[in-house]
Amino acid sequence: MKKRNWIIISFVLLLGIAAFVVVKVLGQNHTNDQDFHIEAAAQPGAVTRIFMADKENHQILLTYQNDSLWLVDNKYPASQQKVDMILETLAEMRVRNNVNKAAVSNVTSLLAAKSVKVEVYYKDYRINWFKGKLKLFRFENCRVIYVGHDTQDMMSTYMYGEGEDVPRVVYIPGFRGCLSPRFVVDPLAWRSHSIVNLPVQRIARVELLIPSRPEESFAVVREGDGFVFNLLNPPAKVEGFDTARVAQLLSSFVNLNFDEFARAVPKVVLDTTFAGDPRTILRVTDTEGKVSEVKTYIKYTNPDDLQNMPDTAMYNVFDINRLYAIVDSKDTVLIQYYIFDNILQPASFFLGRDKSTFAR
Repeated sequence: MKKRNWIIISFVLLLGIAAFVVVKVLGQNHTNDQDFHIEAAAQPGAVTRIFMADKENHQILLTYQNDSLWLVDNKYPASQQKVDMILETLAEMRVRNNVNKAAVSNVTSLLAAKSVKVEVYYKDYRINWFKGKLKLFRFENCRVIYVGHDTQDMMSTYMYGEGEDVPRVVYIPGFRGCLSPRFVVDPLAWRSHSIVNLPVQRIARVELLIPSRPEESFAVVREGDGFVFNLLNPPAKVEGFDTARVAQLLSSFVNLNFDEFARAVPKVVLDTTFAGDPRTILRVTDTEGKVSEVKTYIKYTNPDDLQNMPDTAMYNVFDINRLYAIVDSKDTVLIQYYIFDNILQPASFFLGRDKSTFAR
């Protein structure tokens, strides 16, 4: 009886070894005329990391945390939209055709000189049979792809899969466009633009401070199942506020985003605009005590003119669409008046008076 058990165990082991060898062999030659994609990218949670680096020593790491969160460089929340796009690209890209033999040398040289190295780490199984019904020996696999320049018709992109013989011309069937812009090695491009994302049920307090007009500063504070309106200078509870406008204010914090990161802010802005008091200070506190803060500053259309103005307070030529903001004392960004128009209003606006234009 014992001998029979050993025979069965040995057979299973040999079968496993044979399966492992077959999988390894197939894995080394996985690319055929159409196969260049990564199937795991279409499975939620299967891809665990994506590392990208270019030839100029720029690099970025995207790390999967859970169903609703990816991190950029293990520090900042990533834009879910951009993450979804690159996963969709990895899952759907196909080989349009192989590079012409006469062009292989030239394309290979260009890929070596200027390309983005993409390492995709994902959950895999040594044995994956019967369309995924039998999965054994789980491990973390890694696929390395070099993303190069786009084809002349801008409908596909040259790529090289590590371990392959030649570069490929890769596209997404049904998509009109090239794929290289989806593999950007820029941490800011991948970071989430979310400032706060709170339903009304999770808001404990909304506070708006206006340094130039302290009497217009206010706070909307949760009290039981409702909210109360308080003036801050001097402190006073207000009974007759406009409930519709306050309700609109509170509903504005569901998926509140900034427009873009402010890159290369002019020195004159740092020396003048940001050196003074902010136009407004917005603080939103959730029911768990977490505070999100946004300080806003006027964005002038021609910042360089500020240094020639005898009194910058009288200089009213400013960007009518956007203003600067500092989020949580860390990131300098640009926000749109259109998005924040119902938020950055003084207390008088919520007390039923005419709409103020203080932020302009």
